[in-house]
Amino acid sequence: MLKEALKKSSKTELAELYRQMCLIREFEDRAGEMYARGFIGGFLHLYSGEEAIAVGAISVLEDRDYVVTQYRDHGHALARGIDTGAVMAELFGKKTGVSGGKGGSMHMYDVEKRFLGGDGIVGGQIPVATGVAFASKYRDDGDVCVCLFGEAAANQGVFHESLNMANIWDLPVVFVCENNLYGMG
Repeated sequence: MLKEALKKSSKTELAELYRQMCLIREFEDRAGEMYARGFIGGFLHLYSGEEAIAVGAISVLEDRDYVVTQYRDHGHALARGIDTGAVMAELFGKKTGVSGGKGGSMHMYDVEKRFLGGDGIVGGQIPVATGVAFASKYRDDGDVCVCLFGEAAANQGVFHESLNMANIWDLPVVFVCENNLYGMG
């Protein structure tokens, strides 16, 4: 199936996906450097090595679709098309940040891009995405919600409850497990 999709993609489209992956890696490298130098407060959970997941999952969405993710959200924000300067300004806590400097590294959001951002609680984004999908189905607007989470979130009760509800109610949500091997419990 992947081979068929790649055959249908033009070289220009594939080059753009690769460019986005490189942009995310470069961004994360610079963010890590700024964090190590003490310019970024709080915690900084980097997305290095997972770029293809965000780019692949988000590249197939329509502008009207929603993205809900976990606290490694910089790569998702960039894949969604949020300005790199606004994302970096958010990390620095600046008013010019994508969330006005209030979300920091783990709680970015951009309502215009329908990027409902990160959640600092492991698995906390999963019921949020389920609720967003429920609202979309209720409005019958054709919107889809993509929910990205690390494998440790699958150990949370809300994971099972949310997937069960999404299935029973036939909600327009796609759950993407990013198995980054960081799960500790």
